[in-house]
Amino acid sequence: MTTDNEHNCIDETKLSADIEIFGWTVLLLEATDYLPSFAYTVGLWKNYNHPEIISFGLTTKTLHLILNDAGEIAKAGQRIEVGKNYDDFFENSNTQFVNVDNRNITDYFGHAINFYDTINFPAIQLVWTDRNNKFPWDKDYEEEFEYRQPLLDRNADFKFREAKNLGVFTTRQWLELGKPILHVIHDNDGDWQFLTGDQLPEDARLVALEQMTIKDKTLNEVFNLDYGEQAKREFIGGQWTRTITENDDEE
Repeated sequence: MTTDNEHNCIDETKLSADIEIFGWTVLLLEATDYLPSFAYTVGLWKNYNHPEIISFGLTTKTLHLILNDAGEIAKAGQRIEVGKNYDDFFENSNTQFVNVDNRNITDYFGHAINFYDTINFPAIQLVWTDRNNKFPWDKDYEEEFEYRQPLLDRNADFKFREAKNLGVFTTRQWLELGKPILHVIHDNDGDWQFLTGDQLPEDARLVALEQMTIKDKTLNEVFNLDYGEQAKREFIGGQWTRTITENDDEE
């Protein structure tokens, strides 16, 4: 199957041709300092009536291999079962699959959306275990891996990778006057700023991250801002424009 580490530079014509020839393709995205690696299939739904498959947090070489293994199952006319333990993807650990909440499709399946011209296709997530063969939902799952594979069957109302009670900076105008957040900054040191645009230094307030998304669910649209990135919009529901921050001193 074909792969592409330059996820945003994929030739859509070539992608369609590869799916026609091979049955499916696997798209790869390398990890950044903040965001985990991930890979997903395109073509399983079209050719085998099987949900597309996504997985996170391993090397792109490993992700490529295991998604192709899963694709071979679909090609053979079998259907991968959600919630079932599979022990044949890795030598000494189990794998399970979970359904992908449709509200998470647009965040990860960009080229699949282009290929199908819709977000309404099924997808499942391949979830791997830690070194003690525990899944992310098991007690004592290794903290080291906690944020390397977000679970796309849940938490669609809170998409940020950090803890819900993480302290983030916002403004008095948002907290007390109900003004909209129009500017979001993810600092190089990991801090988040949710700004109304008319704030002064003395207007800064500290709140829990979840409090932001409870009041305005559209803030989930920028959950994947990398370190040193910012996003601006004109109004709630408007298109975000993303850029690299020039410095970390903006209030």
